[in-house]
Amino acid sequence: MTHTTKTSFIRRGLLAAALLAASVGAIPAHAQGSGKSVRLIVAFPPGGPVDFVARSLSEALGKELGATVVIENKAGGNGIIAAEYVIKSPTDGSVLWLSSVGAVAINPGLYKNLPYNPVTDLTAISVVSRNDELLVVNPKNPATGPADFIENAKKQRTSLASSGRGSVPHLAGELLADATKAQLVDVPYKGAAPAITDVMAGHVDGFFGDVPGLIGHVRAGRLKPIAMAAEKRHPLLPDVKTFKEIGIEGVDSDNWYALFGPKGMSAEDTNRVSQALKRALDTPAVKERLLNSGTLPAPSTPAELQALLKKDIAKWGRVIREKNITAD
Repeated sequence: MTHTTKTSFIRRGLLAAALLAASVGAIPAHAQGSGKSVRLIVAFPPGGPVDFVARSLSEALGKELGATVVIENKAGGNGIIAAEYVIKSPTDGSVLWLSSVGAVAINPGLYKNLPYNPVTDLTAISVVSRNDELLVVNPKNPATGPADFIENAKKQRTSLASSGRGSVPHLAGELLADATKAQLVDVPYKGAAPAITDVMAGHVDGFFGDVPGLIGHVRAGRLKPIAMAAEKRHPLLPDVKTFKEIGIEGVDSDNWYALFGPKGMSAEDTNRVSQALKRALDTPAVKERLLNSGTLPAPSTPAELQALLKKDIAKWGRVIREKNITAD
């Protein structure tokens, strides 16, 4: 090989190496971590509403994180089992927790010896979705909206089924009773399904529940919607008024879902996951699936979630103390 040929060969090699380095640098961030996995912990069995949200966004979230998102269901103890697992997990963002409001904002007031502090033992990442509470009754109930429902409940004892003592449906009923002085009596069940069944059968007068769990029965005419315990009307139920619209304040009962990590996650990792979640929720397929189910995507900053968490711990704690509510 001549000197000139050797020099040309070396130059071509250096050029090829430079082009390869540039191409690697141009690979999107999500592709660089394609060998990684993230465990998304759900504190409920497969098939429930929190699990539905997790599975609806897992693929899109994985693409944004450059990882495979694996859902792990760790049910039991009103979320306590999942919480204890998460707070002992690595702090690099490889273990995340999709929690409903109960385990992080209601449990602190419900359990005297809760083995974790949601504010100090977890890293707030982002709100995922809102699940506004809807008051429904049996179709034969004479009430057609919030005003006549309250008027009737002031005249006679009215029973409200709930999915258990200290659940969001139970606490929503307590807020409504406080705000209106109506004769509302809690009838606790072991879960939402049997409670809804007994309302449809006419054994109980009404039920507060998340829109996703009720919308199918409402559309089929098996339940009559009365009012939203929310700041504004729901997009799937535009004709159903809120209690606030008729002057009844303080009955906002949002059963929000949010993403948390263990204490000690760096600000960089926290913001990285928060932004990835926001992009995943903005994916048309994910957004459409959640909205059609009645779940409202509601991404936030870590600071906004932390503020919401503290606010709801105080709100639900006050109701639990004043009503002397204990866990089932």
